[in-house]
Amino acid sequence: MRSIGEMARDSGLGVSALRFYDRAGVLGPAWVDPASGYRWYAPEQLDEARLLARLRRASMPLADIRLVLAGWSGEDTDLVRGLLQAHLRRLEQGLTEARSEFSTIRELLDHRENPMTASPLTGTVHLSLPAPALAAALDAVRFAAGRDPDLPMLGGVLFDIEGDALRVVATDRYRLAVARTDTDGHGGSREQVVVPAPLVDAMRALLSGDESARFAVEGDRVTLEADGRQASGQRLAHDFPDYRRLVQLPPGRRVVVEVPALREALENGPVRVAEEREPGRSARDISVLTTVDDKTVLVCGDGAPDEDTCTGTGTGTGTGTGTGTGNEDRDTGTGGLGYHVGVDRGFLLEALAAGDRDRLVLEFGPAPTAPLAIRRAEDEGAFSLLMPVRLDD
Repeated sequence: MRSIGEMARDSGLGVSALRFYDRAGVLGPAWVDPASGYRWYAPEQLDEARLLARLRRASMPLADIRLVLAGWSGEDTDLVRGLLQAHLRRLEQGLTEARSEFSTIRELLDHRENPMTASPLTGTVHLSLPAPALAAALDAVRFAAGRDPDLPMLGGVLFDIEGDALRVVATDRYRLAVARTDTDGHGGSREQVVVPAPLVDAMRALLSGDESARFAVEGDRVTLEADGRQASGQRLAHDFPDYRRLVQLPPGRRVVVEVPALREALENGPVRVAEEREPGRSARDISVLTTVDDKTVLVCGDGAPDEDTCTGTGTGTGTGTGTGTGNEDRDTGTGGLGYHVGVDRGFLLEALAAGDRDRLVLEFGPAPTAPLAIRRAEDEGAFSLLMPVRLDD
């Protein structure tokens, strides 16, 4: 007999997914301990679980998965083959429709871009700002810059200059970071410049002292001067997405956390391996964060948290972190648990480091599908957002 953890490891389904499919009547355990409520699976159920994982990755509807498993062990395979063929036809039809819609969208984009393609970059900007402030702003966002060659417009940092304020922004789709600092010398209309990541790194290397730095944009050329040295290069000839729309979040719940304790909980606590991967990305370790009474953040390993898989103690001053045990397998109510979200553990650790404070504010959205915001309590202009990982099963 396999425990639910062993079954998850050997089948490729997460513990939370096995619980979900048990409750859905798709794949139940062979035996449930009446005293502890722990699930145990028979050896022959491993093949069914692996089949279920394959069907799940192929996005087959739950009703069809139930029928496939029911007919899998029978001698007549017509039902199973028919269900597989029907689902394949649906996928192919969906792909055909998606291609048609994308073709129309590309035509709309071409129509919009054609009048603009011949227009050179003519913006001119000259401003000065404290080197330490610019260094801190770049440190707060650089980790979120994209690396996808198919999305070159995300492969840098946006310098968004408006009036006497400079906002630097970076995003790779999965996370977004914003920082703000005051400037002198511009005071004009809004100008936006996307500086490629290597040039951002060269600029950051100049900002080692307390002197003022001078930032300039002339046409397609970007230059930073500091301490008698200069870093210069071409701006990216792409528009950055409208980040102001991306940071308009629904109201949620804020919890102040002690960063060292939360980092330790993340590094040593349980995780789940994301079973769905984005193209070109490796498997990710996912941590589930849950609030308790607006004072504590628990770190869990899998699925929608419950009191048995998320335990922890407060860390003082109205904050708290904890680690789930990762072994319990009883279904219970959520009790005092509140909002929760699943995030890439590595991304969260980088965001905490970029926050550069012993205490930060975690802002949970009203649903697990809302981004997690990491903020500095004393500076609303510096924050990062992490896109959530789906936790619906």
